[in-house]
Amino acid sequence: MKRILLFLSLVFSCHLAAVAVEIERMEPPFWYSGMKNHELQVMFYGEDIALSQVTLEDYEGVTVKEVCRLENPNYLFVYLDVSGEASPGVMEFRFSQGKNSLVKQFELRPRNTDAGAMGFSKKDVLYLIMPDRFANGNPDNDVLDGYEIDRQGGGRHGGDIKGIVDHLDYIRDLGVTAVWLNPVQFNKGGNSHGYAISDFYLIDPRLGTNEEYREMVRTAHSKGIKVVMDMIFNHCGSSHWWIWDIPSSDWFNQNWYAEKLSERQRSGDTGRPRIGRRDDGLVTTTHYKWTLMDPHAPQSEKDILVEGWFSGGMPDLNQRNRHLARYLIQNSIWWIEYSRIDGIRMDTYPYADYGFMEEWCREIEAEYPDFNIVGEGWYPRNSAAGWWQRDSRVNDADSRLKTVMDFDLTFTTKREILKESNTKEGSEAGLFKIYECLTQDFLIPDPDNVLVFLDNHDIARFMDEGDPVWKFKQGVAFLLTTRGIPQMYYGTEIAMAGPRSLRADFPGGWKEDKADAFTPEGRTPLQNECWDFTSRLLNWRKTSLPVTEGKLVHYTPDNETRCYVYARVYGDQTVLVILNGSDDERTVDMDRFSEVIRDSTYGKDVVTGETVSLTAPVKVPARGVYVLELGK
Repeated sequence: MKRILLFLSLVFSCHLAAVAVEIERMEPPFWYSGMKNHELQVMFYGEDIALSQVTLEDYEGVTVKEVCRLENPNYLFVYLDVSGEASPGVMEFRFSQGKNSLVKQFELRPRNTDAGAMGFSKKDVLYLIMPDRFANGNPDNDVLDGYEIDRQGGGRHGGDIKGIVDHLDYIRDLGVTAVWLNPVQFNKGGNSHGYAISDFYLIDPRLGTNEEYREMVRTAHSKGIKVVMDMIFNHCGSSHWWIWDIPSSDWFNQNWYAEKLSERQRSGDTGRPRIGRRDDGLVTTTHYKWTLMDPHAPQSEKDILVEGWFSGGMPDLNQRNRHLARYLIQNSIWWIEYSRIDGIRMDTYPYADYGFMEEWCREIEAEYPDFNIVGEGWYPRNSAAGWWQRDSRVNDADSRLKTVMDFDLTFTTKREILKESNTKEGSEAGLFKIYECLTQDFLIPDPDNVLVFLDNHDIARFMDEGDPVWKFKQGVAFLLTTRGIPQMYYGTEIAMAGPRSLRADFPGGWKEDKADAFTPEGRTPLQNECWDFTSRLLNWRKTSLPVTEGKLVHYTPDNETRCYVYARVYGDQTVLVILNGSDDERTVDMDRFSEVIRDSTYGKDVVTGETVSLTAPVKVPARGVYVLELGK
């Protein structure tokens, strides 16, 4: 590229053009004293900034370790050593080019003492919210750069952070203990999902400001609700400002884009190449995630998975570039310290560089020991969860990833729960297949730290139109009483159903909505039945030691009863769950379960309050569900 050639010819020259020094960006915008890792990277961006001589005015406890110039002279990376003795204050960088100079201030703040960085565990239930589709609390931020809301389309609908804050009491009363928001960082353009980030340090203005996000976390914490932030390191959006001026040819996986940009510049075209032109030589990922763990896979297929772009419109970041790697790690730490979030859900986990992700987990844990990260690994087999989770017995390279997502259990539950349970060899179906899925937990180092869910923003709603209410109750009861960390998708509690509701607006989140499902009066009788069932289970779950701390003991569903019976046991406390996988009433002999029932004589259903005697066979209604706290 012309700019690169010019830079290479000038960087070692004594000639400096007499031009004004300007800095358009400085990231991170500030940092914190007292961090355990003393290394700090500060990225400066401005026209020909790399041609400057940079010095740091004396600041006790801070020294310059390294000044790095890349191919593009518009970037300058300064690495500092910020010792534990460095006090909060303002340091000054001086950039000099010939007779011109510029002083740029950089703030070192005291550590944030707000509550936060608490992590999440099997004691919690995460409530997944798509911010654009939950509630519109501030209509004034709906329009940006000409992109207006269109609630009938797939673009922006106007939901925002203020809408979430306005309904934190609803979330608390429902009984969940944490919220996970789909990405809230800036996504330029009209996409509503949030996974094409345009600025890693900026909350999307259509959702709110950085300060509003931080205040939302504070407010949530005051109500006993944790906050999980969604992040994406595998790729950025095609409108990220890096795209307009690439730092180096290896900033993205494949130098396809840099080459096309160079071709345009040589021809005098000042526009940027169209993103996503596969016919121009772009290689997209195969999505064959199994290759990473397949002992028979060729290296070429592993490389394509990681280095291929996730899609034509999402430039694939090269985490093997050490400057980009440090930038991304610091970005996570900055958001944790700034906003005091409690956890991170990392998107497209297997697609990023494995060694980088391992280092990222290590650094986060070192700085925040209680913090938790869940990685999205969309695999239809539990063996993959066992390979990816930290301390794996089948993966020689420890991922350090504490929590993985159990897609296998999700797909099995969605596929099988409507079928009648059948254990005949060769034709297993229904609840037996769910049981069978859990028997594979021997592959998973820590089954209590897997994320379990019925649905999310990427897969069809658990309920389909016309599904019976018993499906809802069995599914929710199972989700909230099995092993792992449950996650619910917004609207599941009111049985939002069908493909049209996958990313639908929550009814009542907009002033013009005819119904307000945030209130009992605004819900239909069916919605209230489902909400009440869910809320009772959720609020009970908070104080149930067998469910939040205990061991899972489950029994093989047999062809005679067609029921799936399992217990959660903690000391002398037991919760017994019975799911009837038959279309008929079934009688279940309790003698088989004496090992977990022990000397208990009855069970009290935590939802209905019904008392069930355990001294005689129990009649379970067709497709019924019992969640019984046992007593003597």
